[in-house]
Amino acid sequence: MLLDRRIGSHTKTSGGLAKAALPYADAAGSETLQVYVSNSRGWALPAGDPKQDTLFRDGIGERELPAYIHASLLVNLGSPTGLTVERSIATLEHALRRGKAIGATAVVYHAGSSVDEAHAEKAMHQLHEQLLPLLETAAAEGLPRLLVEPSAGGGRSLASKVQDLEAYLAAVEGHPWLGVCFDTCHAWAAGHDLATPGGMTETLDALVAAAGAGRLQLIHANDSKDACGSTRDRHETIGKGTIGTAPFAELFRHPATAGVPVIVETPTVEHEGHAADIALLKGLRDG
Repeated sequence: MLLDRRIGSHTKTSGGLAKAALPYADAAGSETLQVYVSNSRGWALPAGDPKQDTLFRDGIGERELPAYIHASLLVNLGSPTGLTVERSIATLEHALRRGKAIGATAVVYHAGSSVDEAHAEKAMHQLHEQLLPLLETAAAEGLPRLLVEPSAGGGRSLASKVQDLEAYLAAVEGHPWLGVCFDTCHAWAAGHDLATPGGMTETLDALVAAAGAGRLQLIHANDSKDACGSTRDRHETIGKGTIGTAPFAELFRHPATAGVPVIVETPTVEHEGHAADIALLKGLRDG
């Protein structure tokens, strides 16, 4: 299966990684998929089931499905609370090692926030001191790559606008093991007007200028329930939100997205909702 801009969705794992995720991906028509390997809103770091890990790894291999892990939403490497930073690094390392066990390509995590302005400079120093060693370890041991996902803005985010990626990457000396995940809903919420003709192209041009060619390695395709610049991260079904359908067609035409998988994280009732979003995006990609 040789596909450019593969399209899939965040996939359920309740009931067993392979047992739940693979049939879900099949039913949704996924060409790629994303999963959690720990509670999305907790710090517990489960070991996983070796049998399910093997079945999943073999299953995505047979289907030729690139798999991605989304780390816990609690991860915040910019936090002024030392324990939060410590737990965040432990969570990312856990996800990376679980990723290797299940054959995942990369681990996505949110850029984080300094929480208050007084901590902003120290927060960027924390990135250097805490994240850089983990990137070095991951590269040396052949673990999956890490992908930073700019946030929806607000709360002293370390990176929300795509231009913020330049300073973020500089804080880890531009380490090659750190890539970028671009979320359309986040970008819209942060103030990038994707709905205006040319807006998606302009935003992706700015991302490449800030992060460098080839740094974009995953896309989260989500419409939004809210207005541009709202700083609210509320996903909507593709074409039914404030971003609309046309910007996604523009996204597929941009050279920076060539070969970059696309993951849908829209509201859904089981696989049926994601199947509709995936089919719509495939039509925009292939049309």
